[in-house]
Amino acid sequence: MFRTDLLAGKRILVTGGGTGLGRSMAERFSTLGADVVIAGRRQEKLDTAAAEIAAVSGRPVTPIRLDIREPDMVEEVMDRIWQDGPLSVLVNNAAGNFIAQSERLSHRAFDSVASIVLHGTAYCSLAAGRRWIEAGDPGTILSIVTSAAWTGQPFTAPSAAAKGGVLALMRSLAVEWGPKRIRTAAIAPGYFHTAGAWDRMYPSGALSEPLHEEIPARRMGDHSELANLASYLVADEASYITGECVVIDGGRWIGGTNGHAIRPLFDWDNARWDEARDEMRGAR
Repeated sequence: MFRTDLLAGKRILVTGGGTGLGRSMAERFSTLGADVVIAGRRQEKLDTAAAEIAAVSGRPVTPIRLDIREPDMVEEVMDRIWQDGPLSVLVNNAAGNFIAQSERLSHRAFDSVASIVLHGTAYCSLAAGRRWIEAGDPGTILSIVTSAAWTGQPFTAPSAAAKGGVLALMRSLAVEWGPKRIRTAAIAPGYFHTAGAWDRMYPSGALSEPLHEEIPARRMGDHSELANLASYLVADEASYITGECVVIDGGRWIGGTNGHAIRPLFDWDNARWDEARDEMRGAR
């Protein structure tokens, strides 16, 4: 579907690019000719992912340790990246989430999600945007959100609230920075299997049915489908798309199935939630 040089000449930073969907997007960008930088908190994971992606694409991939919760570190890393030339694209993919009873959340638990999803996305977006504006360069920001940003979702209130903030940020910047040749976009993925994520999000007994059974398409998404969508949205061919969010979830949210599979959670008492918390901690 895509030219092999679709993203040639572009420098793309993917936060959370060492694992999961971030890694899949980074690999696709690299195979389409982009110079890719992947960032995350675990250098060993980043080094491994960079080597594996480079082996597939035949292009070098730069791994950089970055904790997006730390604004000073974000600025330092952006300075390092810009030393070799400006970024073309920032992909805000890094995230954190867990299930919990909202009334039992501590402020630290809420902040642990919001600081990554909302604050980290804002730090990276503003740091990149500032540099583009000061140099008069164009730029693109793509953020990964979720349909919970506008529907809400039980037992993951911090993530839903933070993703809602990210979507509002993308739409705000699309208008404010549009005249400066900076555009934004967002993707709201549905269920895409990632190694380890299900153990952290769905402890034993949390699901009433296999997740894919609540999806009209009756299947999980394939990483290549999301990576191809992301590649289009950051390409020049999508230059008239800004401030928009594209849903890729097999019809899940529009079918009104948000949360159907987690019905058992409504019946858990505090003791069962404590067991689940211990199980999820063990999976991290």
